[in-house]
Amino acid sequence: MTSPGNDAAADCLFCKIVAGDVPADVVASTERIIAFRDIDPKAPVHVLVVPREHHGDVSVLAAADPELLAEVVEVADRVAQDLADGQYRFIFNSGPRAGQSVFHVHGHVLAGTQLGWSPA
Repeated sequence: MTSPGNDAAADCLFCKIVAGDVPADVVASTERIIAFRDIDPKAPVHVLVVPREHHGDVSVLAAADPELLAEVVEVADRVAQDLADGQYRFIFNSGPRAGQSVFHVHGHVLAGTQLGWSPA
């Protein structure tokens, strides 16, 4: 899950959710992925899809384990099929200026409404 001695992972909110130390409304789970509802939703369906293993952002995950990144996308699609009409937006924020606030890679599944575009 997390690397021993890795302070960033030890203090990571999503690592604590993966470990069961922080509750979450889990909607899907595999051996390597957990998906749960966002606590501050931006759409009727707003689910975070998170690898159980700690990686800082999507580029780090892609370099370290492309198969795991593919599984994140597969789980996101399954969530959208199960909770919405299969039409969805899947977003990764990478870095604080892009809106990433938890530095454990996670994709946002947004669905359930007509989604407009806003770069902010």
